[in-house]
Amino acid sequence: MTMQAILVEDEAALRLATTQTLELGGFTVRAYASAEEAQAALQADFDGVVVSDVRLPGRSGLELLAHIAALDADLPVIMVTGHGDVDMAVGAMRSGAYDFIEKPFGSERLLDAVRRAQDKRSLVMENRRLKTAWALHPDTPQLVGRSAAMERLKLSIRNIAPAAVDILINGETGTGKEVVARLIHAASARKGNFVAINCGALPESVFESEMFGHEPGAFTGAQKRRIGKLEYANGGTLFLDEIESMPMALQVKLLRVLQERRLERLGGNEAVPVNFRVVAASKADLLELSAKGEFREDLYYRIGVAAVDLPPLRERRDDIPVLLGHFTQDAAQRFGRELPQWTAAQMAQWQAAQWPGNVRELRNFAERLVLGIAAAIPAPAHSPVTAAPSGAETLPQMVDAFERDRINRALDAAGGNVAMAADQLGIPRKTMYDKLKKYQLGAGKK
Repeated sequence: MTMQAILVEDEAALRLATTQTLELGGFTVRAYASAEEAQAALQADFDGVVVSDVRLPGRSGLELLAHIAALDADLPVIMVTGHGDVDMAVGAMRSGAYDFIEKPFGSERLLDAVRRAQDKRSLVMENRRLKTAWALHPDTPQLVGRSAAMERLKLSIRNIAPAAVDILINGETGTGKEVVARLIHAASARKGNFVAINCGALPESVFESEMFGHEPGAFTGAQKRRIGKLEYANGGTLFLDEIESMPMALQVKLLRVLQERRLERLGGNEAVPVNFRVVAASKADLLELSAKGEFREDLYYRIGVAAVDLPPLRERRDDIPVLLGHFTQDAAQRFGRELPQWTAAQMAQWQAAQWPGNVRELRNFAERLVLGIAAAIPAPAHSPVTAAPSGAETLPQMVDAFERDRINRALDAAGGNVAMAADQLGIPRKTMYDKLKKYQLGAGKK
């Protein structure tokens, strides 16, 4: 996620020092000496945060705040006030400022406020983009997230969806395999139906009737012709979920239809041509299953012309704030509840959790959060679940302990190289050195 800030400060030395602090914190900064200069550079779709002194030459910071509120009421503005200027700070908050900082301020106080404001802004902008996409394509499901893993996934969908090839989607439980299948169908320009079949839930006794359809009199109770799922998907997309659970005997019958693109209804002799795209989904390694004799290798190569691998949530932790914001907003609307609030420490804990149920589990957690019944979350990655000690630590102490552990692990993985460890953790090198000093950790290569 790109973090941006517009800084408005008329004192040259303080402007330079504040710019350097923000840049060391990972922000791209545009600094201006007056409200007029900043106002000319601001646009409603600015993705970042504004930090402005209240007292400026010409137009004041409060006047700039009023202009920004009229331009985009959701754009967070942090006001910098003089020491003891309480009335000015209260006035700024009443006028819509996101937060205020009193001079003189420490770098951590500034970065904490600006990062929280950036998280809020990113969520607002992501929701706007989703709403725009939803308005253009109301039947298309939403693929939420802007992490590198999700950008690669979106690119894969754009590349393979228009091509007339069958696709295999690999992913753990809850990673959104059906959502991706529906997106592929929507982007394929196919006019037929999207037909979803859960292969693990379809009894073998009714497989042929459900999949191929039947003619009148084909079996007891078959009084009239029935079109099967495969024929119903003609011209569209056939989604075969949990295909790894399909019995071997049924795999043979499915393979024949996929090879010939023809089927015979149960009790009939006429070959019915079908033209559908197959999108299959599996949470198991089909090639490994085929090596064990538990899945037909020829069927694997038939459905796996192109493959899409979905990342588990633990590999896209940067998306958790956006996902949680999206799910809580949706739940709050459905349940008629207020949006829940959370702290940076809580979000850090949630981003560190394992989430074995992936996005589905996070969505359920978001709904419980809105309802006020959220219980414990999964344990942090690489951390065993242990009972709380009798003298329970405070939340800041637990966050510090977790942070120290993650930095240690990153250093181990990087062979003591601070720069590599900092890149792995996604923090600036200056911040890394500060934390090494704070936690009294040693390092090897610089």
